[in-house]
Amino acid sequence: MDRPRRRRQPQGPAHSPRSIPPRHGRGQGENFEEREHQEEEEEEGDESGGDGVSAAALRRRRLIPRRPGGFIMRRLGSRREYVSFVRIHKQCKRRGSEELIFGGKVTVNGSVCTSPQTRVDILKDSIYVNGSRLPKKLPPKLYFALNKPKGYICSSGEESKSVVSLFDGFWKTWNKTNPGVPKPLLFTVGRLDVATTGLIIVTNDGDFAQSLAHPSSELSKEYIATIEGGVHRRHLIAISEGTQIDGVHCVPDSVELLPSQPDASRPRLRIVVHEGRNHEVRELVKNAGLKLHSLKRVRIGRFRLPPDLGHGKYVELKQADLKLLGGTIHKS
Repeated sequence: MDRPRRRRQPQGPAHSPRSIPPRHGRGQGENFEEREHQEEEEEEGDESGGDGVSAAALRRRRLIPRRPGGFIMRRLGSRREYVSFVRIHKQCKRRGSEELIFGGKVTVNGSVCTSPQTRVDILKDSIYVNGSRLPKKLPPKLYFALNKPKGYICSSGEESKSVVSLFDGFWKTWNKTNPGVPKPLLFTVGRLDVATTGLIIVTNDGDFAQSLAHPSSELSKEYIATIEGGVHRRHLIAISEGTQIDGVHCVPDSVELLPSQPDASRPRLRIVVHEGRNHEVRELVKNAGLKLHSLKRVRIGRFRLPPDLGHGKYVELKQADLKLLGGTIHKS
């Protein structure tokens, strides 16, 4: 009986000690999409319509697209009909909005609303929350690239060192330039550690943020890690082989020792990842036996942090920039 011949594996060129690609494929973790849908069902399973089908299930069937800004919306011809209070015009979280509704703090056309499933048309109905009328105009979608300074946290709260507090100057002329339009609620797309600097996207577009941050997008993110002490080939190999984070083996897309610069005494590594797990780059460096001095993110997708953008400064993104980021933009 003839034995099947074995295929000889082609041998690639030897790798330079300065650039080590990962030796293994992407870590096989849990199914992120399945887990997210399960969490979505658990959180929003009580938001079913009259036919008993949950809003989450309808969204997956593309019958009701998810919209940021306070409601789940369905288009009926040219008219927009809002079928459920999820957040009150972007001003509070889902549970907070439900507390307002169940507490009798929301009225629609003069009647107290006690059900999150109440159908409203924000352009025609008179809606009051805590005695204040919701504006009929919706805020525009805004997109910014921010060079995050060290010491700031990625939170949309009122902390003095929150990333969104860096936009206080942007709001000073808002009422004059946008009369009658509510101030958008900005938030960051993903997070950076408090000690990490560099590129982070800030927006009020929830759909865009979700498409950008979801693991299925597989957007690459480039970091520059400045190291204390020397870096040798064994360190690059250790980083390229990956490490365990939250029970999942995470492997970088690439790691490279950058050429030394006259004004930089410490060695610098370029590390590219796509999973973006919590502290992933820091854990990769630590697992290799290296001490991290500083970490900066310089690229998301094909969009690179502008080199002349100072710490704490931001720039409003154009359509071409959004395409480089790779997120999905939903037209209003």
